[in-house]
Amino acid sequence: MANGILKGKKGIIFGALNDKSIAWQAALKAHAEGADFVLTNAPIAMRMGEIKNLAATCNNAQIIPCDVSKEDEMQNLITKSMEILGGKIDFVLHSVGMSLNIRKGKSYTELDYKFMHDTLDISAISFHRLMKTLYNSDAMQNEGSILALTYIAAQRVFPDYSEMADAKSLLESITRSFGYHFGKRNKVRVNTISQSPTVTTAGSGVKGFGTFVDYAEALSPLGNANAEECADYIVSMFSDYTKKVTMQNLFHDGGFSFTGFSEDVFNVGK
Repeated sequence: MANGILKGKKGIIFGALNDKSIAWQAALKAHAEGADFVLTNAPIAMRMGEIKNLAATCNNAQIIPCDVSKEDEMQNLITKSMEILGGKIDFVLHSVGMSLNIRKGKSYTELDYKFMHDTLDISAISFHRLMKTLYNSDAMQNEGSILALTYIAAQRVFPDYSEMADAKSLLESITRSFGYHFGKRNKVRVNTISQSPTVTTAGSGVKGFGTFVDYAEALSPLGNANAEECADYIVSMFSDYTKKVTMQNLFHDGGFSFTGFSEDVFNVGK
């Protein structure tokens, strides 16, 4: 049930591909709570996805293609978004991640470094590029909120998550470092949400993903958080109820991150 907690707020949402995407669900929730926003994704992802259907559902939201590895395209996104929305931005969701090494089935001990460079650039450095563009353009409203999605593999070893674990570690470090500067100047808060393994197009590409989803469900005392529940959390972080939360990695995983053992895991796969 919507309460209008984002009424009058304006934002940018990266990464909505289809209705399995966390970003897709976040857009639906933000729209229901009264926000206006621009949708963006890489040009190739936009051709593959169904983002136009989402835009139509969300009050005909404008769509701006953006290759997050290119500074000129990031600047174009921010400039055009401010024109479309009629002013500064209250919230941004960075839901971006890609690993060619995982797609090509390369193990962590045999990474292609050109692929790895691209992974780090797209999945982590793009968050710095986004915030640098917002910062230099003075595009954020005071007390705004910037979020990125991460995963517990930044802290713990999940072998099949491969180089994406390195990317998420860098993403979380960028969050803290840029969060300090954005907080000092504009009281803008910058955080990551560390989500449960979620059945999205990107997540499903990781080897053994289905088995691990079951394992996490069994270990977590509250069970896995799904995309819709993550969207609720995202909306709360965009709202004025979280003005003093910044530079944090916020676990949204049903308690998985702090549970050492559960007998239920022995029943996985039986």
